[in-house]
Amino acid sequence: MGVRSPLSASGPRGAAVLVLLLLLLGRVALCSAVEEKKVCQGTNNKLTQLGHVEDHFTSLQRMYNNCEVVLSNLEITYVEHNRDLTFLKTIQEVAGYVLIALNMVDVIPLENLQIIRGNVLYDNSFALAVLSNYHMNKTQGLRELPMKRLSEILNGGVKISNNPKLCNMDTVLWNDIIDTSRKPLTVLDFASNLSSCPKCHPNCTEDHCWGAGEQNCQTLTKVICAQQCSGRCRGKVPSDCCHNQCAAGCTGPRESDCLACRKFRDDATCKDTCPPLVLYNPTTYQMDVNPEGKYSFGATCVRECPHNYVVTDHGSCVRSCNTDTYEVEENGVRKCKKCDGLCSKVCNGIGIGELKGILSINATNIDSFKNCTKINGDVSILPVAFLGDAFTKTLPLDPKKLDVFRTVKEISGFLLIQAWPDNATDLYAFENLEIIRGRTKQHGQYSLAVVNLKIQSLGLRSLKEISDGDIAIMKNKNLCYADTMNWRSLFATQSQKTKIIQNRNKNDCSKSVCFPAFAKAHNEMEE
Repeated sequence: MGVRSPLSASGPRGAAVLVLLLLLLGRVALCSAVEEKKVCQGTNNKLTQLGHVEDHFTSLQRMYNNCEVVLSNLEITYVEHNRDLTFLKTIQEVAGYVLIALNMVDVIPLENLQIIRGNVLYDNSFALAVLSNYHMNKTQGLRELPMKRLSEILNGGVKISNNPKLCNMDTVLWNDIIDTSRKPLTVLDFASNLSSCPKCHPNCTEDHCWGAGEQNCQTLTKVICAQQCSGRCRGKVPSDCCHNQCAAGCTGPRESDCLACRKFRDDATCKDTCPPLVLYNPTTYQMDVNPEGKYSFGATCVRECPHNYVVTDHGSCVRSCNTDTYEVEENGVRKCKKCDGLCSKVCNGIGIGELKGILSINATNIDSFKNCTKINGDVSILPVAFLGDAFTKTLPLDPKKLDVFRTVKEISGFLLIQAWPDNATDLYAFENLEIIRGRTKQHGQYSLAVVNLKIQSLGLRSLKEISDGDIAIMKNKNLCYADTMNWRSLFATQSQKTKIIQNRNKNDCSKSVCFPAFAKAHNEMEE
């Protein structure tokens, strides 16, 4: 007679134990899967095309491949007719806006997108904008946008305009998706001559659908709800109400039955806030570490902040510390700590604070970087800096003013240089720069970009780390040896890449112009 396993389902009690264990194991697996959702940064390029159309599509594919949560905006633009966009099927949540514009592809398969948060709005109004998706000859263009799971837009309106081939946008009940209490701006300009568009399946509720077939019926989760429901529901009776923490709908009444969360997702449960890092102990009258504490990261509660983010005492994952704190690494974790006395001078870069909306360093803002050791945000130096801008009455930048950057040791965002003094042989002003964090990236991809300059060497002799993002060093006709340097030694992740093309021909370069910053690394490679 064999020995019976402790998990043997013999009799009703054994079967019940086994079912309970399987449920618990399933819940643990679900929690783990939810916790490990893959996030991607997203972009803020609007209608800007990133170089050649091929490069633009490659950047789009690389950004969103296997992505489930987009931390900023989802921008799908300039996609040609024959492109395969199946990599977009994994996207479930977008924190900012969704822009679909100037595409010629037939179908954009955002089939699993459930929620658009609208933390940032396109044109300050729209969480979803679908604009001008057609070829000039109007024989090609977007025909289907089967967002059959989209049930929630928390903030912002919808704009659908100038899409002559697009079907079934008029069969979607948008008032079930948007928050009508906020009175968002909604512009719905549907094509009126699409007699060939499919009708909704007979089983679709009130003829609302995203396309042909029963699988594309729109699932209504708000307008059908009983009066007792405070938000979403899964049916018409009071017992079908979703928990008030749910967004996009639910499968049951609990906060763990939500399809998406209004505020924070903690494992499989929706919550108003993440579990705090410390709790008050009424016995000892002290604050004790909470073993269940988690950090807030976007709309998710996480045990650890992602790579290249900073941890705060308040329990958040942030890109930069406040002005009265400084960034320090403890046990492999980067944290914000209170300054002991005066902090080293930290300045706002492009895109932050008073420089939000500014495109380039120029004569009017460069003095704000005086004595800065760290820049929170980006540094962009574009041709307009040295040309001046008659429209804004901005004078040309005096090249001597660039010396202000000699004190800078760290940039939290990206460094983009597309213009530089013609008589300069290197990027002398950044000779003391040690770290580029890449927490924001140019076009969502590059943390260091040096383009179309006359320099002979980079001169970044102190640079020791590029924490995230790729490198683009292109079209610098006098620049030598940038492609022979050991960039990998500066990278913090395996996924980072270099794009070093169209600089000076190697055969025309002399070792005498090899810049000091990487001379040692170059010599080691030669050996």
